[in-house]
Amino acid sequence: MKKIAFMFPGQGSQYVGMGQDFYENSETAKEVFGLASKSTGLEMESLCFEENEKINITEYTQAAILAAEAAILKVFEETTGIHPDVCAGLSLGEYGALIASGVLSLKDAFYVIRKRGIFMQEAVPTGGAMSAVLGLDAQKIEEICNHTEGLVSIANYNCPGQIVITGESGAVEAAAEAMKEAGAKRVVPLKVSGPFHSKMLTDAGERLGKVLDEVTISDIRVPYIANYTADYVTDSSMVKELLVKQVSGSVRWQQTIERFLADGVDTFVEIGPGKTLSGFMRKIDRSVSVYNIEKWEDMEKAAEKIKA
Repeated sequence: MKKIAFMFPGQGSQYVGMGQDFYENSETAKEVFGLASKSTGLEMESLCFEENEKINITEYTQAAILAAEAAILKVFEETTGIHPDVCAGLSLGEYGALIASGVLSLKDAFYVIRKRGIFMQEAVPTGGAMSAVLGLDAQKIEEICNHTEGLVSIANYNCPGQIVITGESGAVEAAAEAMKEAGAKRVVPLKVSGPFHSKMLTDAGERLGKVLDEVTISDIRVPYIANYTADYVTDSSMVKELLVKQVSGSVRWQQTIERFLADGVDTFVEIGPGKTLSGFMRKIDRSVSVYNIEKWEDMEKAAEKIKA
């Protein structure tokens, strides 16, 4: 009996056309995109399917990715009858997991993610940066961050050999130099609009908390792991605080996957645009089955193999 985890990617995976063949082939997907448009006040079909610059701007990107993820999720479950035993998502992808787990309704998830994107965009201070550190262990990176003057910390523990740092530009640059000297293979500055998952975004998280007070947080039907703790959320009353902290805290993705593996998960399904999480999986554990569902044909092929 397979134990299945659904995974939902985060910002950076977006592209024009994501979710479009699901939209064209499924009334359910059309309804999800329609609800996303209504809940966010955005024209979601044009944002996701037509060439535009907004798709790469945080306040629009987050809503667009979640609309595509939710549409693919609903069609995949409805068409194949395959449901997750556990789920998790990377950064904004955690909201995909919250939909899959039953914690947030589609309407509320779209409403909250639209506000989250706006708050993070507005909170972006001048002088923030992020860099990917390749080939240096996490403990050494943490040590260097702690001893660097200024604000710099780990944004993402992605997979072995790939960790992202975030914070004030000067501090990120200084830490990067120290990490190269300590043996990092490369440190690559990221083209992002702000120092995400750093304490510089604490205010955005606090504003998000007030929005979360407006929506219904339901009981957890499918266990999910939170980014902030890399542990299962056992009580829905914890959800709000964890989502607030997630905005300015580290995303512990590698630790999340390792927890799933320790619990016997042997089948991982990435739902949404891109193959980023599937790539991380190959570096964490190549022995498990990994599927990526971003096109209609992906769904049919994966379902056949998962059910075999």
